[in-house]
Amino acid sequence: MDTFEIQCIETIVIILVYLALRFTINKIVDRTVERSMMNKARGKIIKKAIYLTILTICLTTVLVIWGIEQSEIVVFIGSVLAVIGIALFAQWSILSNITSGILIFFNHSVKLEDTITIIDKDYAVEGRVSDIGLFFVILKTKEGEHISVPNNVFIQKMIKKKLASASEGK
Repeated sequence: MDTFEIQCIETIVIILVYLALRFTINKIVDRTVERSMMNKARGKIIKKAIYLTILTICLTTVLVIWGIEQSEIVVFIGSVLAVIGIALFAQWSILSNITSGILIFFNHSVKLEDTITIIDKDYAVEGRVSDIGLFFVILKTKEGEHISVPNNVFIQKMIKKKLASASEGK
């Protein structure tokens, strides 16, 4: 086998791995959405974020297989991140909110329609979780107000969740 044939086989393997990962992630996210009774639109957003990450990793791997120097890839990625960092002044805050949104989706005990209190030393917030998005958790208070809590703040605060029997008067 010559180098070209090996590169073609490796590329096909990467594409098959990518497709298998997409299929597996699709099933895992759909099962999590079903089990947690979450909004299906939220599952689609999580899938898109994970798909983009996997696609980037697979494309980088294919470029390395076809002989693109790693230093050239690093320079390109560094340049792109610099442009994004300048264009989106609060880049780390945005990435932090997206990462926190994914963590809340898979691991947090708070689900839609739960009544919670966010415990803060200055100001405690109580409300019903009406939406959990990629950037914010939306709470609806007893007074009908909507409060947006950034995901990275939500994940850092202590949350008191009312039990189902205590929240019958929703």
